[in-house]
Amino acid sequence: MSEEIKETMADFEDEINASFVKFREGDRIKGTVVAVDEEEVLMDLQSFSQGVIPSGEYSDDPDFHAMDEIKVGDVLSVIVLYEDEMGRTVLSLKQAKELESWESLTAALADRRVYEVRVKQVVPSGVVAYVEGIRGFIPASQLALSYVEEDELERYVGKMVKVRVITADEEANKLVLSAKEVAKEEVAKAHEAKLDALQKGYITEGTITRIESYGCFVEFGDELTGLVHISQICNKFLKSPKEVVSLGMKVKVKVLSVEDGKIRLSMKEAEDIAPEVEEAVKEEETSMEYTDEEATTSLAGLLKGIQLD
Repeated sequence: MSEEIKETMADFEDEINASFVKFREGDRIKGTVVAVDEEEVLMDLQSFSQGVIPSGEYSDDPDFHAMDEIKVGDVLSVIVLYEDEMGRTVLSLKQAKELESWESLTAALADRRVYEVRVKQVVPSGVVAYVEGIRGFIPASQLALSYVEEDELERYVGKMVKVRVITADEEANKLVLSAKEVAKEEVAKAHEAKLDALQKGYITEGTITRIESYGCFVEFGDELTGLVHISQICNKFLKSPKEVVSLGMKVKVKVLSVEDGKIRLSMKEAEDIAPEVEEAVKEEETSMEYTDEEATTSLAGLLKGIQLD
């Protein structure tokens, strides 16, 4: 008998032996899809027993549709449930996906992976979204940068949000997601980009939003805020910034430096001091002149009434 015939018989023997494989409940196996409809999916398990996935074992995701998600020829990983009265091996795609998903979600927790999910429904204190077929909970406190009130949760249903896994407990079947963490990170990155774009010497107009004893804070551009030290407000010694500036005042500022996320600004080094500040400085100086004149006049009057021998 030739070597080629021996190899063919050996291959044939392997196929026969494989066809008699008896699957056990809980086995994780793979098969090829041969037919798909919304009620069941039929699979070739390379066995005398045909595999079948009933619709209830597709997925926990209510938006999952077999006709859209599964195609003939797909190789799927499934879990063996039992053998039905027709001798078919009943399988669960859902359970196999859950095992794979929890492995993936646990890894996502460690590497801070970001998912984009659709909010499905409102539940007490938050909303529900599915990640890799697993039901996840987004607390109201983690849905946006600021806390979302209970009566506002409904407006998030159907919306796509970016989330990060903050709890992945397969044993407790608990998946908690956070959109707030992703939003905070995006805001921080956007702010960092704005700071990187700022050039020393850049002159712009802003609004005074806060006044302290050591200076004032000016908001300018796209939600950027910098400090104008009291020595950089004007060319005049000030005991308090409030002598010449006030909340809400529009002022021109010049960027002195951007270090460690902090912006140092100057009003006096801007091309022109804002008219309001200039006027305030003039009024202060004029007031001091009047005070000096009044003091001089008053002293002259007193001396005039005194006769010296």
